[in-house]
Amino acid sequence: MSVLSALALSRRPAVAFMCVGTFWGSFAAQVPVLKDGVGADDTLFGLILLGTSIGLISTMWLVPLFDRWLGAWAMPLAGLTFAGVALGPAFAGTAPLFFLAMVLVGYCSGMLDVIMNARVSELEARHGRSLMNANHAMFSVAYAISAVLTGVAREAGWEPMQIFSVVAVLIVVMSISLRMEVEPVDEDARRANRFPWPTVILCGAIVLVAFFVEATVEAWSALHIERTLGGRAAEGAFGPAVLGITMAIGRFSGQALAERFSEHSIIVIGTGLASIGALIAAAAVSPVMAYVGFGAIGLGIAAVGPVGLAIVGRMVRPEHRTAAVARAAVIGFMGFVLAPSLMGFVSGAIGLRAAFVAVALVALLAPALAFYLRANASRYSHSP
Repeated sequence: MSVLSALALSRRPAVAFMCVGTFWGSFAAQVPVLKDGVGADDTLFGLILLGTSIGLISTMWLVPLFDRWLGAWAMPLAGLTFAGVALGPAFAGTAPLFFLAMVLVGYCSGMLDVIMNARVSELEARHGRSLMNANHAMFSVAYAISAVLTGVAREAGWEPMQIFSVVAVLIVVMSISLRMEVEPVDEDARRANRFPWPTVILCGAIVLVAFFVEATVEAWSALHIERTLGGRAAEGAFGPAVLGITMAIGRFSGQALAERFSEHSIIVIGTGLASIGALIAAAAVSPVMAYVGFGAIGLGIAAVGPVGLAIVGRMVRPEHRTAAVARAAVIGFMGFVLAPSLMGFVSGAIGLRAAFVAVALVALLAPALAFYLRANASRYSHSP
C-alpha cells in the first residue's frame, strides 16, 4: 500500500517519468539497427552518444531558470518539447546528424528529467515521506514495456521512423496532464545562503555511478545478446526489457525498504548485487544467462539513484532544493552519457565482455561515497 499511496501523492511527476522511460526503452531496443543505419563501429557509436552529454550539461544551468520562469507549466512544456525531438534519431542517416539528434534528445530529456525529479523532491518535503523510488519505478515500467513492444515491432518489420512516431505521440498524450503547482521559493534566502555544492557533488556522484551501471545495460545489452551470443532481434530487445522489469521491481521494493532501512544499507547491498550481475552478464554463454545477469543488475542498482537524489533533497535548505536536485540529477545523468561512450571504447578495444567486467568494478564506487557522506553528515547537511 505504501507504493500505491506514494504514486497517488506524486501522480503527475510519475507520468513524466513514464514519458522518459517510453523513449529510452524504445531507443535501447533499437540500438543495433540505429548503429547499423549510420555505419558506425562500437567506438564511433560511443562517441556519437556523447552528443547527449552536451545537451545534458546545459540543463544544469538553464533548467532551474526555465522552471522558475514557467512554474506550473514547466513540466508539460518540457514533455511536449521532448516529444518534438523524439523523431530525431530516426531521421539521422549519417553519424554527424545522429550526433546532433542526440544533443537535442539529451537536452530535452534532461530538461523533463530535472523538473520531474525536483517536483518529487518538493512533494517529499511537503508530505514528509520517501517518494523517489516509486516514481523511478514508473520510468522502469514504461522502459520495459516500450523495449518489449519495440522488439515485437522490429520482428514485424517496422522501421525506426514508424516506431519513434508512435513514441512521440504517446509522449504528447501523457504530457497534457503534467501541469502541477510548484512550491514558492524565498528569493532573499536563496541569495543569502551559499549554494551547497559539496553536498550536491557527493550525492550526484552516487547517482552517477548508479545511472552509469544502468546505462551500460540499456545501451549495450541488446548488442551483447545479438552479436556476442547470436540472439535474434526480439531476444536482443528482451535484454533491456529484463533490466526495466527488474528495476521496476527493485524500485517498488525500494519504496518500502526506504521507509524501513537506512539509505546507506540500500546503497551497499544494491551495488553489491549489481556488481555480481555484471560479472554474470560478462561470462554469459547464452541469452538466458545474460538475462539473469541483467536482472541482478536491475534489482541491485534500482534504488541507488533515487536514494541519492532523495538524500540531496533532504540535506539542503528549501530555497536551494530545486536547483540542488536539478544539479545532482544532471551529474547523475552524466552516467547515462559516459557509460555508452566509455563502454564503447572498452568494447572496441577488448570486447563487450570486458565492458561488463568494468561495470562490475564501477558499481563498487557508490558504497565508498556513501560511507564518506555518512561519516561527514554534519559537515554536508544544510537543512534547517
